[in-house]
Amino acid sequence: DEDDTAPDENAPIRLAVAGRPNVGKSTLINTWLGEERLIAFDMPGTTRDAIHVPFGRGGQHFELIDTAGLRRKGKVFEAIEKFSVVKTLQAIADANVVVLMVDAAEGVSDQDAHIAGYILDSGRAVVIAINKWDSIDSYQRQMLERSIEQRLAFLKFAPVLHISALKRQGLGPLWKAIADAHASATCKMPTPVLTRLLHDAVEHQQPKRAGAFRPKLRYAHQGGQNPPIIVIHGNSLEHISAAYQRYLEGRFREHFKLTGTPLRIEFK
Repeated sequence: DEDDTAPDENAPIRLAVAGRPNVGKSTLINTWLGEERLIAFDMPGTTRDAIHVPFGRGGQHFELIDTAGLRRKGKVFEAIEKFSVVKTLQAIADANVVVLMVDAAEGVSDQDAHIAGYILDSGRAVVIAINKWDSIDSYQRQMLERSIEQRLAFLKFAPVLHISALKRQGLGPLWKAIADAHASATCKMPTPVLTRLLHDAVEHQQPKRAGAFRPKLRYAHQGGQNPPIIVIHGNSLEHISAAYQRYLEGRFREHFKLTGTPLRIEFK
């Protein structure tokens, strides 16, 4: 019952850079590459298509995907704009890891939350990069951190990095966060370990009884990677509460040190 579709360890990590128009996505990739490989103007919507750029760093191969900036639907009226939004969503779906760029000066908008929601729905590993961090004062930084906690609460597992793409600040920690997120997303979880963790979790806190039924959790195995899926087998599992599912997720995350990736739990 083990998952046979493990990713090719020698394949390049597909890394998409996503966010609103004019947030600095092309600037970040240009900075990584050390040359003006992508056009970056101050005019929003410069990048019309998703561009794939091979890139090597520290012996690891990447495929960088620079996406067209997503606009609010009301502003998407040209056919070419509609096409670029489709390409952006496709780039996110095709990526292994997504860097979600947020403009520090503008804060977390509805649109940032929509993009984050799409990344989560796609099951992609994600790192949040707050660009232009050096351009705001301490009060603005406090307000921004509060808005991240509130508006991107569903991405609690994602690390938040403060960078300046233009000034090349914070890029080392960003690369480490990307590597950690990819390692977590493709983590191998042996069945005996998962089952032991499941039994330990139940021993520590049993699921609540639902009428005459108390769910019985018997064993667990890995059902997929990128995102990691854990399949739990047992009886009366339809009565497992959302709170108990979050409790189990926390136990699995803690043991495997998962960061930057969604974790899906399925009951059978």
